[in-house]
Amino acid sequence: MLPAIIAHCDWSIDARKRWMAVAIREGGGYRLAAPEPVGNTADLIERLATRATEAGPLLLGFDFPIGLPVSYGALTGLASFRHFLDVAGEGEWAHWFRVAAKPEEIAVSRPFYPARPGGTLRSHLFTGLGLDAADLLRQCERPAPGRATPAMLFWTLGGNQVGKAAITGWREIILPNRNRIGLWPFDGALFRILAEKAIVIAETYPGDAYGQIGIARQPVWSKRKHEGRLRAAGFLHRWIADHLAVDASALLPSLADGFGVDAAGEDRFDCTVGLLAMIDVVFGARPEGAPLQAPVTTWEGWILGRA
Repeated sequence: MLPAIIAHCDWSIDARKRWMAVAIREGGGYRLAAPEPVGNTADLIERLATRATEAGPLLLGFDFPIGLPVSYGALTGLASFRHFLDVAGEGEWAHWFRVAAKPEEIAVSRPFYPARPGGTLRSHLFTGLGLDAADLLRQCERPAPGRATPAMLFWTLGGNQVGKAAITGWREIILPNRNRIGLWPFDGALFRILAEKAIVIAETYPGDAYGQIGIARQPVWSKRKHEGRLRAAGFLHRWIADHLAVDASALLPSLADGFGVDAAGEDRFDCTVGLLAMIDVVFGARPEGAPLQAPVTTWEGWILGRA
């Protein structure tokens, strides 16, 4: 079952920096749209569904963590991440989304830290949860050759932190829709979920997608710089030329101008690269990547396309 819509959303805690790239199925191929703002997340799924021209499920990718480290999961007393979603923000978990401001506020029921800089240490997090740094990384986040140093989910300080993005993503996307979506890989292999659910959500990571679609990192370039995006555009043209079933004509102006010279250029670039990597998984050019066994399918999840 090929998705009727494939969309990749470059996420941010700042709604103004959320951009998405959308592919609409036409026969056995896809027509790509130019990058666009995500807009109101409350009706995002419905808006995307109205753009489908053929029957089929929606496959949505978001680049915020979807899952919890299994060592932390064991502390909750719950059976799985799916079970956790049913209680997050309720009852004894009412403060789970509130970032702790002081070390003494850190607890299993309030694991995100710190609310602000100043006298904060990662060791406060380890002590408060009774876990070490390795315990707070999911399997798909562990260091490996060629990968950047990962950020721990619960640490919310620094330019590469992912905790606050996860908080907003779970509250705005995952929790309100948890009873009607398929969550990859928690609910099984990708195409099995696509055959059973009208909406499927997967975690993505544009930093992985660069290599997946063949963008070279040498000589060094930066997505944050206009000239860097212009250099990378040549690799995107090559990807397009190799995918005859993809109509990318609407995307060409974005490639030609390096996705714009404004600060949102890097967001438009990342959402596009992430979409192309998702299409490769759908077409079978790259495996979905997740080991379909615990703890990946019970607690931790996986990044789509990561080996």
